[in-house]
Amino acid sequence: MRNLNRFLDTLSNFLAARKGLLPIIGLVMIVVNFILQFFPQAGWVVGSNLFLHIGVIVALLGVLLAWAL
Repeated sequence: MRNLNRFLDTLSNFLAARKGLLPIIGLVMIVVNFILQFFPQAGWVVGSNLFLHIGVIVALLGVLLAWAL
């Protein structure tokens, strides 16, 4: 449990100094999803729009965390 607390403290301090990092990562994932649409070899990743959904969630969480920190 102490390791988890230390990890969360370290992560919080890291993200507090870099407020825009998670939204940028989310936007990059959305762009990657757009690019993968042109490659049918990507298979189920393209069919499920995996990077789109995860990118939107990461970007929204990043905005909420940046607002809170």
